[in-house]
Amino acid sequence: MIRPAIRKRFLYDHTPASPSADLPTRRCRTSRDISRQSPPSPLTQGRRRRYECACDAVDVGRTSARSRASESGLNEVSVQLPLVFRIVVSETEEETAMNRRVLIRFLRASVIAVLALIAVPQAVPAKKEGPPTPYNPYPPGILPADLDSEIERVLREINFIFQQALAEWRALPPPNLTGQPPTLQGSGYDMVQTLGKLMNYDRNISPFRNQACASCHMPYAGFSGPIPSVNLTMIAYPGSFHFRAGKRAAQRYTYSPWFPVLQFNETQQLFFGGNFWDSRATGYLLQNPDAEQAQHPPVDTQEMGLPDTACIAFRLSQAEYRPLFEQVWGRGALDIKFPPNTETICATPGGAAVFGTDTTPVKLSPEDRLLADRAFDNWGQSLDAFEKSKEISPFTSKFDAVLAAQATLTADEMAGYNLFRGKAACNTCHVDGRGSTQTPGTGFDGVPATTTGTDTSHPATVNPLFTCFGSANEGLPLNPRNAFYYQTTPDFFGFTPNPFGFGYRDLGLGTFLRSGFGSAPNPNAEWIPFAPTSDGQFQVSTARNVAMAPTQCPTTEAPGPYFQKGFFHNGYIKSLKQLVHFYNTRDVPGIAFAVTSGHCPPNTVERVSCWPMPEVRNNIDMTTGDLGLTDQEENQVVAFLQTLTDGFTKPYPNRDTFTGMCMTGGSAATQGNDSIIRTPPLPPCVSAICGVAPFPTMPIP
Repeated sequence: MIRPAIRKRFLYDHTPASPSADLPTRRCRTSRDISRQSPPSPLTQGRRRRYECACDAVDVGRTSARSRASESGLNEVSVQLPLVFRIVVSETEEETAMNRRVLIRFLRASVIAVLALIAVPQAVPAKKEGPPTPYNPYPPGILPADLDSEIERVLREINFIFQQALAEWRALPPPNLTGQPPTLQGSGYDMVQTLGKLMNYDRNISPFRNQACASCHMPYAGFSGPIPSVNLTMIAYPGSFHFRAGKRAAQRYTYSPWFPVLQFNETQQLFFGGNFWDSRATGYLLQNPDAEQAQHPPVDTQEMGLPDTACIAFRLSQAEYRPLFEQVWGRGALDIKFPPNTETICATPGGAAVFGTDTTPVKLSPEDRLLADRAFDNWGQSLDAFEKSKEISPFTSKFDAVLAAQATLTADEMAGYNLFRGKAACNTCHVDGRGSTQTPGTGFDGVPATTTGTDTSHPATVNPLFTCFGSANEGLPLNPRNAFYYQTTPDFFGFTPNPFGFGYRDLGLGTFLRSGFGSAPNPNAEWIPFAPTSDGQFQVSTARNVAMAPTQCPTTEAPGPYFQKGFFHNGYIKSLKQLVHFYNTRDVPGIAFAVTSGHCPPNTVERVSCWPMPEVRNNIDMTTGDLGLTDQEENQVVAFLQTLTDGFTKPYPNRDTFTGMCMTGGSAATQGNDSIIRTPPLPPCVSAICGVAPFPTMPIP
């Protein structure tokens, strides 16, 4: 504090400090130093010394004074104020009380000015001290106990593969761009696929530089969720800002590049194509849904979470592999004049209240925005090239070897395949390049499936994708373990992921066609009328690599050692045995109950002798539900599904990078049942979802 015994007089001017001014408070200079720079004033008269101090506004709102004895034994005073100016302090025995009152008025005015500055809204959030407070609105048990350590484990694995990709890049031959149109002769495929691989494992494409695409999609899980405890509990993976989480299970993206641009077949009255569970990556602009899919997670508020697509270009411009990007996509492709605050903006997750509704907070010139948009497209195209490569989608399963007459199915595998294309009717959606032998009119509505005999036809294709590219509502129960239901309060940045709580219903394709909450804008207005007949439908994923697991725990089935996965869009099913059993018995009287998960009647076992009611009962696919398979036949179908795992004819790249723990014990039939929790009383589906026109064909409770 300034000692009352010392009276002072201030002379100040508001001359702006030069850009090179030393902002922190400095020692004052004596009048002898000043006299050579300014003419004498009345304040220089008398028995006193003069001091000049440079004050600054770095610590806005903080005013401090320091008094200490100088080397000459006189008092030296330093005052920090919120404006840049010079202060002349004059100590004299003749100071009057008026001078003291002037000082008090001046300090009061300064404080008011500081408070006014603080109240001015800022376009970019000020940097806060320390890391942001993690978001944890969850009741006990939703987040797995090992979540932090498992995230770190996956990041170490990601870094290992990223370093591998860097080495592969450096081993590439010099590019040879030749021909008309210009083509990277000889090395073009390797260059763009290696670029996509580097991007896939780059954790810098997120606000906190702590999440890559691979954080939710690792090779040993068939490029789906890599954390067993997450697959068992919270289902949706945490994003860059912990612990925001998405809405659905991490979908495998092996063979996803083969899905066509989303289209509506007017004759069949069905949608085909697109990427994501709800097909919202239509591919309408790039004419490549897989490339468009790669563009969503980096700017999804609950995933990688960047607030502007330009942030992807910004981080790529800083990437170690920038030279490869410019070799593939053109010199100068990343020569973008980013404003000085870009790093601050891109280090703030999307959805932050400071951005409001602004989806382009990085303010670029039209020319630079065009370059950034083009780089964003190149990002998606590069990742698509990687996902189409033999490192992700190689057609190296045992089934592929059988089609090439290089292997033979075992008795159980062959029996399972006959069921797959016959009594179980699996290939009516998971197309295998052959016809189904299921008897028409059987296998649904309580009519057990029968077959017309054994299929003796030859394969129509040697690279079947085991999907029809369509969508279906399989009648899955609502899974109360999904973390999305609990994100009902604002996080550190003022963002509320799900204001509806358990009033949210996942209508899948239907919500997307309405451009609804949690999905994406529908780019084709002609599709909107078909939303009611699409409610509850989700993409028919390829059956390839559904059984992929790490080499250390090479199965998804208990007792193992096994790798825990989550199946279907909401992760409700925990093993392939349960998956086939669900298709087989979902509608069987005495097993199907009008209850929610966690409320099965006494003397029943959920997922075995009790199936809770569907989350969305509209448009349920009746091809399955009462197939009449025996327990042994269910196991045989599982055995066949395991033949669709890549890595039989040659090792699957990086399947051995898993460094976590395998699970053991129990049975596949009841796998994960100890993690079942009771669904709370469900409020009606909120009007923001179920009350959006065109309305569902029947009310969704």
